[in-house]
Amino acid sequence: MRILFVSDVYFPRVNGVSTSIKTFTRALEQLGHEVHLIAPNYLQHQPRNPLITRIPARTVPLDPEDRLMSRHDTLEQAGLLHAKTPFDIVHVHTPFVAHYAGVALARRWGVPCVETYHTFFEEYLFHYVPLVPKAWMRAVARRLSRSQCNAVDAVVVPSTAMRDVLLRYGIRARLDIIPTGMELDRFRGGDGARFRQQHSISSDRPVMLHVGRVAFEKNIEFLLTVVERIRRVIPNVLFIIAGEGPARRSLELTAQHLGLRNNTRFIGYLDREHGLLDCYRAANCKVFASRTETQGLVLLEAMALGVPVVSTAVMGTIDVLQPGSGAIVVDEDADEFADATIRVLTDPLESAALSAAGLDYVRAWSSNELASQLVNTYGDLLAHTHASRVASAPA
Repeated sequence: MRILFVSDVYFPRVNGVSTSIKTFTRALEQLGHEVHLIAPNYLQHQPRNPLITRIPARTVPLDPEDRLMSRHDTLEQAGLLHAKTPFDIVHVHTPFVAHYAGVALARRWGVPCVETYHTFFEEYLFHYVPLVPKAWMRAVARRLSRSQCNAVDAVVVPSTAMRDVLLRYGIRARLDIIPTGMELDRFRGGDGARFRQQHSISSDRPVMLHVGRVAFEKNIEFLLTVVERIRRVIPNVLFIIAGEGPARRSLELTAQHLGLRNNTRFIGYLDREHGLLDCYRAANCKVFASRTETQGLVLLEAMALGVPVVSTAVMGTIDVLQPGSGAIVVDEDADEFADATIRVLTDPLESAALSAAGLDYVRAWSSNELASQLVNTYGDLLAHTHASRVASAPA
């Protein structure tokens, strides 16, 4: 099967969508399928890959990390690729230029169009258009999602909670729950001692870690209030925030206001092949409190590296987190969250038990198994398309 992925984001832009695309691409290739990706061209160096077509793009106002592709060039380049060897499926991963170009291409070629709903936009957009009332932006997000999802043949959602949201929106398209899997062989190794030495962190200092985009919807400000409470019991606790994003400056000011300058460290993006693994290994606990995750891949990454997790379970993380299976699940209450984290940081037996349970639990999230489910969705849609053509053919 020849599959065209179309996305408004991809590496070197680091986020969950980029990770999901890369993970599914590798797994689909291992299953014998060919995946070609169309994505924006970023200014920094990008390794050449014959299966990735980069489209000229300009920066996005209010969000300089992202790029807006040229729709004309997207359609033109995809057409050239299809003319050489036709695609069987178009799979859209983002709702901007990629969505409208992907739907147009699928209809032009007469092939099924699938879209993955990666982001809970209802709880996202108003952070980036602050002058517009939240209720208006939520309504816009719901209408846009309903229109776009009903324009494709099937929507892939990473969690039960996200499927239920889309059903409430009035989505009539097929909805398949297929989370992004884990490439378990890529989450081995890592040297925590090396990371601590590089960042001048003593070997006995308790470290909490947050990995992910430093964005308002990730609820990192709440985690800072948790750190403030933990510091009263563990004065030398260190909260490491690995990632970049538009909320960084605001969070740095919040940390200063809470008196956490010596207890908080922003270290930016890390190389996923080496630096990120070292960072995970250096942590005593992974903390997470996002309200908008459609899945929460970083939670599985932490478990795969034996790092205990303390997290709320909202939206997609409900499907990922099972109490006792590598994680302590708490409400969004600063005192409750702090108490659970203190237990992990100070009780070696509980920490070791959570670590072992997480390593066992994460094996069920194999990327190849979940890619096989995606292939089944593709196969069903292709069979339906073929049957429709036969039924409509003149006698």
